[in-house]
Amino acid sequence: MSALTLGLIAALCWGFHDICVRFLSQKTPISACIFTVLLTGLIFHSGLTIATGTLQPLPARAVWLSLAAGAFFVIATYGLYYAFQRGPVRLVAPLIAGYPILSISWAALQGSSISFAQWGAVICIVAGVGIVAALSDSGTDENPSKGLTILYACIAAMGFAGTFALGQQAAEISHEMPSTLVTRVMALGLVAILIMAFKQRFWPGKHALPWLVTMGVADGIALLCVLSAGGLPNANHASVTSSLFGLLTIVLAWMFLKERMSLAQWVGCIVAFAGVGYLAL
Repeated sequence: MSALTLGLIAALCWGFHDICVRFLSQKTPISACIFTVLLTGLIFHSGLTIATGTLQPLPARAVWLSLAAGAFFVIATYGLYYAFQRGPVRLVAPLIAGYPILSISWAALQGSSISFAQWGAVICIVAGVGIVAALSDSGTDENPSKGLTILYACIAAMGFAGTFALGQQAAEISHEMPSTLVTRVMALGLVAILIMAFKQRFWPGKHALPWLVTMGVADGIALLCVLSAGGLPNANHASVTSSLFGLLTIVLAWMFLKERMSLAQWVGCIVAFAGVGYLAL
């Protein structure tokens, strides 16, 4: 299987996950949704790590980096769920998927050379999101005001940027599978502490449970696809195609949730994700 195919599978899985977040978060406690998805993902990843024989001790530095990645992942997850709960998907998805902007900016602050093409891609993302945001409020739109939605989505993007940056550093020191396992354990533990501290619910209800379990497995499959592409020719193709999960989420919301999309908003989304795709190269 090619890296491009693996990336497409990952994008489909993450797109499915996010569109499920959109409709489940309307009626199911977010705390229960997050806990169930993370628990399922941890079980899936643990089984996979054991089955592949990659369970091994980690250097202390890799452990600390993985734990920090888990903390950032919790921030990203809560931001994502609250952003998609408010909607619309056409506004939230490009903002969250634009996390490579933060990676590029951080690299620039550290003295790395950023090409004109990369800065052009950043401009495309900002312009595309700006078009969608400017047209997202209308008199007939049932979604809440976009200010807080944008804030949650930006928090999610910052969380994912931190998660991937720290996770990649940990993987460079050790192996991806055990370091990611530590990240997942940390994330689930933090969420459990938050739920107990704020006296929220763990149980999502029997009707939402099958969907949430499927979402956790989909997230695990997506991560596996991206990791598996690392040893294939043109491995970067997987990261490019998987980074376009947000565009698939928008299409799914348009198809199944009947979210309205004007021609200008479609153009804005395509421009934004073209920039995302380039930065993922």
